[in-house]
Amino acid sequence: MEEERITIRVEEKTERRIDQYLADHTDFSRSYIQKLIKSEKVKINGNLVNKMKVPVCFDDEIWLDIPKPAKLEIEPEKMDLAILYEDDDVLVIDKPKGMVVHPSAGHMSHTLVNGLLYHCQGHLSGINGVLRPGIVHRIDKDTTGALIVCKNDIAHQSLAEQLQVHSITRKYEAIVHHNLTEEQGTIDAPIGRHPVERKKMAVVSQEKGKRAVTHYQVLSHLNHQFNHIQCQLETGRTHQIRVHMAYIHHPLLGDTVYGPKPGKRFERLEGQTLHARIIGFIHPTKNQYIEVESPLPQYFVELLKSLGNS
Repeated sequence: MEEERITIRVEEKTERRIDQYLADHTDFSRSYIQKLIKSEKVKINGNLVNKMKVPVCFDDEIWLDIPKPAKLEIEPEKMDLAILYEDDDVLVIDKPKGMVVHPSAGHMSHTLVNGLLYHCQGHLSGINGVLRPGIVHRIDKDTTGALIVCKNDIAHQSLAEQLQVHSITRKYEAIVHHNLTEEQGTIDAPIGRHPVERKKMAVVSQEKGKRAVTHYQVLSHLNHQFNHIQCQLETGRTHQIRVHMAYIHHPLLGDTVYGPKPGKRFERLEGQTLHARIIGFIHPTKNQYIEVESPLPQYFVELLKSLGNS
């Protein structure tokens, strides 16, 4: 079976056992790391690791030989996609709450990609591989709103470059806990993997994260308990708005990963109240600026009304 080698250098003084260390310094679970060790896929300084309790030390070089997954076939599915804009190169989808953007192991159907394969008849960019055709950026499962999809590799390359230089306009609306004292502000704080809970992101040191910048503006104060805000992304890190707003003690309503559990009043929210409202970009072949707006979903509108925003 074909394998991919991952090399990790231990950069701090430690004597932790290798399965614990790797679970905290990779995206793999501890059980998966243990499975790799049992399969003789892990080495320290060229020596095979055959026990979970083997300690790692400063300046050790760890090799993980990760078996590449078998090629997966993604089935097209007929879906009622909400399309905000479409031409021969790109389309902008209005993603609903609860929809996963692309397939992953154990979750191969009912994703946006399944619907796109049917709608576009296979005419999607292939740069991001078989699991993510057409996908140049993504939004979380429970985040709603505008998402760009590329129909060919030329469009994908152009949009990827615009994302890299932060020239794409991305404005979100959210409802956050507590009353913001400043009507607008900027959060400039690096984001990286959470040091303990590896499935979460967190504000970390510059050495351990990537620069992340979020500009926010209060749109309305809701009963002095919540604020309706607009956030404009300058960068696009994983969970950026959710992490940044929690970092300044204003987590998103409904976000049980980075904020408090919603009370009984909000138990039907099904995740964070976050909506990708506006996306703007230079068209890859027309060389014109295009801006697309997604209307607030009905649940968001009703929530604003119930919280006191007319």
